[in-house]
Amino acid sequence: MLPPTDQAREALGARLRELRRDAELSGRDLAERAGWRPPKISKLELGRQNATEADIRTWCRVCGAEDQIPELIATVRTIDAQYVEWKRQMRGGQRRVQNAIRNEDLNTRLFRIFEPFHIPGFLQTRDYARVIMARSAAFYELVHDDLEAAVGARLGRQAILRMGDRRFHIVMAQQALDTWVGGPEVMRGQLAHIRAEMEALPLRLHIGVIPRHADIELGPHAGYWIFDSRIVMTETVTAALNVTQPREIALYERHFAGLDRLAVYGERAHELIDRALREIEEI
Repeated sequence: MLPPTDQAREALGARLRELRRDAELSGRDLAERAGWRPPKISKLELGRQNATEADIRTWCRVCGAEDQIPELIATVRTIDAQYVEWKRQMRGGQRRVQNAIRNEDLNTRLFRIFEPFHIPGFLQTRDYARVIMARSAAFYELVHDDLEAAVGARLGRQAILRMGDRRFHIVMAQQALDTWVGGPEVMRGQLAHIRAEMEALPLRLHIGVIPRHADIELGPHAGYWIFDSRIVMTETVTAALNVTQPREIALYERHFAGLDRLAVYGERAHELIDRALREIEEI
């Protein structure tokens, strides 16, 4: 599968091709009227070259489709924002990253979240979040040290759990409960916090755990967050990916539905949390 940015460029190229054909222009005709070399047309239509805002304006003007300029320019800007290198994004500190995501939180009514190895941010305790974010700062060799402010920003985002009529469907692999972050005391507090939130917010917080013996047909992949059906945020080692193409979002929704079928809820989920707590006490 192509990276999301490549797929988005291909989708934009297809739209540009449609405008050219609607204008009954050949690629050579369009290039001549735009003052471009002919290869540029095919590169843009195939998604092999990034279209600039100036390219969009020229293309639409030549094709008599000036009314399409605002939407297509918005698409170009979205493509530029889809792949954000972590070191560049966190250059000003991790707090800024948390505040940026908070804006997406406020625009969302249904959150669908999958995490294979760690507890998702909405459920993290201060101690757990501090360890996670300190390790991230060290790994990416961040110069700007705003750890406590960043932790505060992450915990501040948790207020949305109790705001409005939002719903939160969270699926975690059992591995997330068993992966120690910060030692037994941190994990003891973290697991107890998850139980407390499940009991406090039964109508809006739906937490499932995928047992370790479950047969995950397509594999767990990386964790991801689906904000309504508008955007999916996921992470690689090097960057954050923001997926906005409807066909890609649909695949994430389909994947999440499959994980949901494998997860256990209610008392069975509580049992897995309690099991993880007992294992801490036995060590």
